[in-house]
Amino acid sequence: MFPTRGRGGGARAAPWEAEPGGVALGVRIRVRREARRGPAQWGAVAPAMSLVLLSLAALCWGAVTPEPTIRCGSEMGPSPEWRVKHRLTPGDLRDLRVEPVKSSIAMEDDSILMNISWILRADASIRLLKATKVCVTGKSNFQSYSCVRCNYTEAFQTQTRPSGGKWTFSYIGFPVELNTLYFIGAHNIPNANMNEDSPSMSVNFTSPGCLDHVMKYKKKCIEAGSLWDPNITACKKNEKTVEVNFTTSPLGNRYMALIQSNIVIGTSFVSEQNRVTRTSVIVLVTGESEGAVVQLTPYFHTCGNDCIRRKGTVVLCPQMGVPFSPDNNSSVLSGWIPLLLPALLVATCVVAIGTYLKWRHEKIKTSFSSAMLLPPVKILVVYPSEICFHHTVCHFTEFLQNHCRSEVILDKWQKKKIAEMGPVQWLTTQKKAADKVIFLLSNDVNAMCDGSCGKSEGSPRESSQDLFPLAFNLFCSDLRSQTHLHKYMVVYFREADSEDDYSALNVCPMYRLMKDATAFCTELLHVEQHVSAGKRFRACHSRCCSL
Repeated sequence: MFPTRGRGGGARAAPWEAEPGGVALGVRIRVRREARRGPAQWGAVAPAMSLVLLSLAALCWGAVTPEPTIRCGSEMGPSPEWRVKHRLTPGDLRDLRVEPVKSSIAMEDDSILMNISWILRADASIRLLKATKVCVTGKSNFQSYSCVRCNYTEAFQTQTRPSGGKWTFSYIGFPVELNTLYFIGAHNIPNANMNEDSPSMSVNFTSPGCLDHVMKYKKKCIEAGSLWDPNITACKKNEKTVEVNFTTSPLGNRYMALIQSNIVIGTSFVSEQNRVTRTSVIVLVTGESEGAVVQLTPYFHTCGNDCIRRKGTVVLCPQMGVPFSPDNNSSVLSGWIPLLLPALLVATCVVAIGTYLKWRHEKIKTSFSSAMLLPPVKILVVYPSEICFHHTVCHFTEFLQNHCRSEVILDKWQKKKIAEMGPVQWLTTQKKAADKVIFLLSNDVNAMCDGSCGKSEGSPRESSQDLFPLAFNLFCSDLRSQTHLHKYMVVYFREADSEDDYSALNVCPMYRLMKDATAFCTELLHVEQHVSAGKRFRACHSRCCSL
């Protein structure tokens, strides 16, 4: 820089080096001095001035603070900042989201973790923000609670990122269990002072079961066959037999192949060693099997009767051609070729005309059938909390939609409406709108359902209130007034074994799937129900009459 001489003869810094704001002063002095010089001398100094200004700009640009990041660690108790009174505190978060992700770093049983992301609100209070605390409460067979504190490495200088986007951060942690309801809450630190409203944000997250594309990598799901790919192929050999081929799993040695076309038309069991091999089974059928659904049910020791089922479609078996010797038949073919060509031409024309006429007939028939098709039957399905939802209720709902032309109403699908209307009002409204109300019962209590569905004996369903007792009370009210009784039906997956508490349901039509599948679908599609209300009223007994 430009040193000057003091009285002692030593060198001292120029004013723009020694004093804050001295740059402008030094430049001003130098400009005044240079103003006394001629044009030629000033032209020689101008490049030096440009270099000085460029150097200052570079220094200012390099002094920009780095963007804040987070460093997270466990903090179970209250934050230390809560014990101190603050004159100003940061606001709440703008958004909070949760999703499960697969992590290769975690232990095998904890390979699925929560990816919790949040967005900071773009206001002036962001300058006071030091950290964000996230707490997770899980409700399943037992309740869990844990918290993590994420400190920001730098103070926020701007309300948004230099690139223009909002400040967004994420934390991956907190192991995710199957079919569990989680409550995730987050708030900024410093906290609000005592006796003041503490801004925070919370979301609910229900983890899915083994059928989910992420959760299938859980150890429990893998042991239940979530990664097993049977590669099912099925073909119709003739009118009475279907050949099913699939790849077995080392998890079990027993399988059931079921052919279903509106109703079950054939079943067969296969026993194989606990190894991976390609196996085949012949299934005898009692109806048209082309286009039917093949359901393969495994029986692994880890999941028993509630293992994940796989499906395929029956197609026609390829016809094997009969080989012939070209040497022996070449002379015969050469003599018939002149006669075969015109015949083939005529046959091709006939087939083309026939195909066109058949296409027009099918098009007219399809249009007429579509015009005459009745609207689907609305069905409200209620079930007790003991039933495994994913392997019983879901498969029953799929059966109603695919084979009984029904529109299904489930409480699991309308949690928001239930929360807004209340369980009783929602159930009353859905009962009036539904054509049928089905009580889905099952006496098949399997221990593995506890793990796969996330329930424990005697505990309510985690995701919503158990609506089965409320639906039973509505049924009892209709039984007294003899109205809407034609709406009610009872479906079992095993032999009927209703408990004493719900024995009044014995007056309803009862069906056992899949044994009574045809009669069940026929009952659903009947518009008029010829049932004697007086007979049902005289059958009233047990708990209904005592309510």
